[in-house]
Amino acid sequence: MSIIAFILILLIAVLHAYIAWFEAFAWTTKGPKVFKSFPKDLFEPTKAMAANQGLYNGFLAAGLLWSLVIGDPLWKVNVATCFLLFVLVAGIVGALTASRRIFFVQTVPAALALIALYL
Repeated sequence: MSIIAFILILLIAVLHAYIAWFEAFAWTTKGPKVFKSFPKDLFEPTKAMAANQGLYNGFLAAGLLWSLVIGDPLWKVNVATCFLLFVLVAGIVGALTASRRIFFVQTVPAALALIALYL
């Protein structure tokens, strides 16, 4: 794995760890400040849903971090590919259903990391 691929995967993992924390633990406190177009009265009723989404983002972060510490080079690439594809697909779905911005925050970095992984 190249240093560029390693750094990109690490950054994506950190991003998803932050998203996991935000959705699972700060949804009702920081959420209204970040998502200004979302009605403030819906943050508390959607707290469990956001925590569930946070759990999925935590799994993505954990899988990406795991890929960085695997000793076998083939499995390192296989696991990184799997979790980067999860992020890429989630980014595409999010861009189509929630916000186009997600495409640039999730899909593009995952695609770049995949490219770096295989160069």
